[in-house]
Amino acid sequence: MKTLLNKHTLFLFTVPAFVLYTIFFISPMFNGLYYSLTDWDGFSKDYDFVGLSNFIEVMKDEQIRNSLTFTTRYTVLLVFFTVIISLFLALLLNSKIRLRTFFRSVYFFPAVLSLLTVGLIFNQIFYQVLPFMGKGLNIEFLSVNILASPTLAQFGILSVNIWQGVSIPTILFIAALQSVPAELIEAAKIDGATAVQRFRNVVIPYLIPVMNIIIIITLKNGLTLFDYVKAMTDGGPGRATESIGILIYNYAFEELKFSYGITVSIVLFFIMGGISIIQLKWSSKFEVK
Repeated sequence: MKTLLNKHTLFLFTVPAFVLYTIFFISPMFNGLYYSLTDWDGFSKDYDFVGLSNFIEVMKDEQIRNSLTFTTRYTVLLVFFTVIISLFLALLLNSKIRLRTFFRSVYFFPAVLSLLTVGLIFNQIFYQVLPFMGKGLNIEFLSVNILASPTLAQFGILSVNIWQGVSIPTILFIAALQSVPAELIEAAKIDGATAVQRFRNVVIPYLIPVMNIIIIITLKNGLTLFDYVKAMTDGGPGRATESIGILIYNYAFEELKFSYGITVSIVLFFIMGGISIIQLKWSSKFEVK
């Protein structure tokens, strides 16, 4: 009787979370699916049911293809550099160095800042501070605002995203490194394995579960890129940095194609889900069983 009561009590604790999840996630998701089959502009009470015409139009939209190409390229670079840099920092901060607790705090500090705030700050750095320094030091590369260049603007945004984005992955990697059994590393040393061999064959398998989480989170952040672009370039110059998130925003709130914007977001959701499933299936082969 007591066990049954405890189970009911524990279940009651899950009810508020379930209700909030239903209200703020499940319900909007089904509403979005419904409105994607209409021509609703987001404001009027009257709209028509258009079936799958929005999805068909998405497949033909060249602007979406260009935006998706930029977003995909950006996401690949973001995932690659975030994983590599955060793993390097984690290895460094997990070693026996002086003031490592202090450095862990310093590297985590960017994670507590708002994305939009960081974007606005770096927008001024790229627009005023760096050109001023470049002209003063007679460095031609720094003398221009790279956000005004269609070729370089994406790398300016990417550098800011990486600067802020490595904080949490670094902490996660540090936690994962501390879970690697010390006796396995010692056994590998006794067997004559080099540092590279120990890292590849002993450490990496224990990092795979955390690496999966980091890749999926970074993948989501890259594919839904919005705040940095909105604050720094607003999709320019010449739509060179128009991410799929910015495009959805423009369709919904600038062009009042709300249902079409929802349709694009649903397509993006399935792309993210498909990539995540493939990545999890592939990386699970290397996990420690």
